[in-house]
Amino acid sequence: MILISLICLAGAIYCAVALVAISRFAAERPKAESGRREGCSGVTILKPIHGLEAELFENLSSFCDQEDPVYQVLFGVRRSDDPAIEVANRVIARFPDRDLALVIDDRPFAGNPKVANLASMMEHAKYDLIAIADADMRVDRAYLGSIRAEFADARVGGATCLYRGSPRGGLASQLGALHFNDQFAPSVLVATLAGPPRFCMGSTMAVRRDALEAIGGINALAPYLADDYMLGKLLSERGYRIALSRYVVESIVSEPGVGTLAQHELRWARTIRSVQTAGYIFSFVTYPLPFALLWAALRPGDLVAWFALIAIAGLRVTIHDAMQKALAIPDELPVWLLPLRDCLSLGVWAAGLFGNRVNWRNQTMHTK
Repeated sequence: MILISLICLAGAIYCAVALVAISRFAAERPKAESGRREGCSGVTILKPIHGLEAELFENLSSFCDQEDPVYQVLFGVRRSDDPAIEVANRVIARFPDRDLALVIDDRPFAGNPKVANLASMMEHAKYDLIAIADADMRVDRAYLGSIRAEFADARVGGATCLYRGSPRGGLASQLGALHFNDQFAPSVLVATLAGPPRFCMGSTMAVRRDALEAIGGINALAPYLADDYMLGKLLSERGYRIALSRYVVESIVSEPGVGTLAQHELRWARTIRSVQTAGYIFSFVTYPLPFALLWAALRPGDLVAWFALIAIAGLRVTIHDAMQKALAIPDELPVWLLPLRDCLSLGVWAAGLFGNRVNWRNQTMHTK
């Protein structure tokens, strides 16, 4: 019981710190747009795609309709029979006055297949500011201006964004969205209390071309499964600052079942463990609710255990509500899912402690 009580105490402290970090993020004012003037440098958006993501047409289209005056969007696939090609071509046809192109390149490439896709697109990139975003992301017309504004500071070599999960479907998709909104995003904000992040996220990896070349180009990421994390790490090691934008990207979450969701999260867990081993091992303190439930179940007559459970449950709901506001989430997910979500996360964490095999896009890969 002593160990469980200490974990609960540590978890309660984490929740309190998370609330401070969330409040600080919510209070920060977004930077003014800096890209709505003629003659400004352009932005190339790279969109690596593979297969038919949920609402892919709408996701890709959102990046093609920006207020920014000068930008290019490149869609990239690695197989000439990829069904996403038809969707990308429909998007290109929808915006005939935009600078859009599809890059198909099936040349052999060792390492991360997403990086292979990015490397092919980089050969066609026109501009010196590069923004990379995964295919399940969606933005509004202010996106590019917000990202560009981060680079007004010459020390900034890269920028990234938080993202909120928007579920499509039933229980599994709701649980997946809760992971992004209530667990991943607060942990990122807690990390930024110590200073600017030293990592990027797949929602947006924006980088100056000269900074990218300084770390060895996009191919420097090829050996790593966690390409987003490593981009920020390599830039930071070169002395560049990584900016966390106040802009929040929307991630479309469509999971067919809880089993599939758990497999996806296990891949993410093992990937995180491969790059942040110590942090990952101790991240169980970010899930104090299952431990508080266990304590109260094992000691039903212990008032301290029940007080801890009530306090931690209150903190957990408060974090949920705070993230709803901070990420501007329009549709609140059911609060009763929080215990199930946290128990699932703890289980994935435990499974992620072992093994280095992950399944990515029907390919078996190994974390480094």
